[in-house]
Amino acid sequence: MTEPMLPVPYRVAGRVVETADSVSLRLEPRGKPLPEAKLGQFMMLYCHGVGEVAISVSGPGPTHTIRAVGAVSRALHDLTPGTLVGVRGPFGTSWDVEDAAGHDVVIVAGGAGLCPLRPVLADVLDHRGDYGRVVVVAGARKPDEFLFPHELASWAGRHDVELLRTIDRPAPGWTGPVGFVTEPLAGLALDPERTRAFLCGPEPMMRACAEILLAKGMSAHHIRVSLERAMKCGIGLCGHCQLGPLLVCRDGPVVDYTVAGPLLAVKEL
Repeated sequence: MTEPMLPVPYRVAGRVVETADSVSLRLEPRGKPLPEAKLGQFMMLYCHGVGEVAISVSGPGPTHTIRAVGAVSRALHDLTPGTLVGVRGPFGTSWDVEDAAGHDVVIVAGGAGLCPLRPVLADVLDHRGDYGRVVVVAGARKPDEFLFPHELASWAGRHDVELLRTIDRPAPGWTGPVGFVTEPLAGLALDPERTRAFLCGPEPMMRACAEILLAKGMSAHHIRVSLERAMKCGIGLCGHCQLGPLLVCRDGPVVDYTVAGPLLAVKEL
């Protein structure tokens, strides 16, 4: 058994610039690898001399997509291939994508929320015959802030994926929809009994999208969201990530809306 609080050395094997402030780092173990993360789980990444932060798994390798928003994430963002990183995990719950087999799939991502949802879509497309209709609704503040632009173009070119992209405000050269992800989602016709939904993004966005899906007749049990709190230990010891009765690192980050709904409805919880 790997000591859960002891980082394991990994090397940055690849670095891809996604946007002006985001990169994807592909890591490879320097020794015995950690267990492979399930879709939706996260790892704790330690930048030597700076600190540690929870980052979702956005692709194989493992790959982690990092937006430079604080001291640790900025230090990780700036790492170059060959640099060593400490890694702990995987931690948390999964999207349980297999439960959606035989159903239509709706994926709604706001901004960086596309990172933990990217492996969900990749898995669905790898087993495309197991699923019905596949709809992806992705939002960003500006056109150049969409993550994974090459994959978005690939998804847009598929006949078996419905990709709906929207930006918050009008921008030069943008001819697509303008507004929050709630708008294309509200206009989406779906079979509520047949649909399974996966949501990730800012909490107000997830709450609004879940309410739209509920109003369309979906069960809260079939809507899964990924929560975010200040996860420090990853194993439910420190309590930094408490959300009501949950410790998000242990009981989440992925939960269905029967669990998340009542919690997200409490102001400032």
